[in-house]
Amino acid sequence: MLPITGNNRNFLFLQGPHGPFFHRLGKMLRLAGADVWRVGFNAGDRAFWFHPKSFIPYTGTTDDWPARFAALIDEKSITDIVIYGDTRGIHATAIAHARKIGLRVHVFEEGYMRPYWVTYERGGANGHSRLMDMTIPQMRKVLENYDMDTPVPPAKWGDMRHHIFYGALYHWFVMFRNGDYRNFRPHRALPVTKEFQLYVRRLLLMPFQAIERRVATLRVKFGGFPYHLALLQLEHDSSFQKHSPFETMTDFLEVVINGFAKGAPKHHHLVFKAHPLEDGRVPVRREIRRLAREHGVTGRVHYLRGGKLAQLLNDARSAVTVNSTAAQQVLWRGIPLKVFGNAVYAKPEFVSTQPLPEFFAGAARPDRRAYSDYRRYLLETSQVAGGFYSSRARRQLLRQVVDMMLSDEDPYDALKSGSAAPRQQLRLVN
Repeated sequence: MLPITGNNRNFLFLQGPHGPFFHRLGKMLRLAGADVWRVGFNAGDRAFWFHPKSFIPYTGTTDDWPARFAALIDEKSITDIVIYGDTRGIHATAIAHARKIGLRVHVFEEGYMRPYWVTYERGGANGHSRLMDMTIPQMRKVLENYDMDTPVPPAKWGDMRHHIFYGALYHWFVMFRNGDYRNFRPHRALPVTKEFQLYVRRLLLMPFQAIERRVATLRVKFGGFPYHLALLQLEHDSSFQKHSPFETMTDFLEVVINGFAKGAPKHHHLVFKAHPLEDGRVPVRREIRRLAREHGVTGRVHYLRGGKLAQLLNDARSAVTVNSTAAQQVLWRGIPLKVFGNAVYAKPEFVSTQPLPEFFAGAARPDRRAYSDYRRYLLETSQVAGGFYSSRARRQLLRQVVDMMLSDEDPYDALKSGSAAPRQQLRLVN
């Protein structure tokens, strides 16, 4: 096996997760011998990159970006592109050009089995992942040569508050220190000022919303009724926007409540579980109440803010989602699942193809053995222990992912060829 080195590798970082993860990753790659550069599109990008000599501010327009990106590739002799998410416009443009000239594209995303793992792939993630074209038999064939225990997640891993704090801080810099980046346009439709207000509001209301969530969860837990779960996502999230058949969250709510009203037994209930980062930009609760009235199921439909999913899954009859990664927890428990969008886990062995009313009337259970093999395959390839936001989660992630990036093979090919490094068992890091 060739030694792992960054010699003759030139990495160009574009936009990353809020916080210092990309900076720490770039520092580690430099220690391995690589050259590292970072393009910043706003003051928030600049604030979290602490190596001024390698920072390249981009102050041009969106229309000028393709030409400037191509010029940077030549100027810096770039061999590798590093991005967080592959659907925002500046990243999609970069990926298209990189593919034409044969550059490696390293894509980070939130973990397909978050929050204890993050996703690292080459070329694309989510609906653009290589997993979309892989079958369970193909995965099983690769796993035949391995006798591995499935990693067990730790009791605790970082904190959602880190994520929200870094998001608020990032948007503060974009609001008040962005004078050098007047052409910057965020990849989301909401103005930056509103984004900042929503992050701050979320931070301030966390204690009160936690109390409300506990009370609402107890009502479901001790209600004594059978219930189905609907796992909500953020309407502005790329998985919902780019890899689903719905334009708005209300469209999804309408389909689910209509299917529940038509198919579910009259004594069953429906529980909508909000995304942990839901910030109120979409009036989800109000829309659920309105649709429940219109379909005659008022009193049988509930809304819960964020929080832990596990306690709700313990007694759930089934679950529906667009393409939330939280569905992995559903499948792990052997609970029937209905998916509407493109998802890496939407395999026929364990995702229902029944029409929604029939699904609510009596869903078929997933093939638990097939899902177990699928999960094991992911944990040996694209899912890396750690996280972006808390310091101990970043430390754990950097222990593994730098060598994966320096490898000539992507995570899937590395496992197939036998060159993949053994994975760490998850544990708390002091």
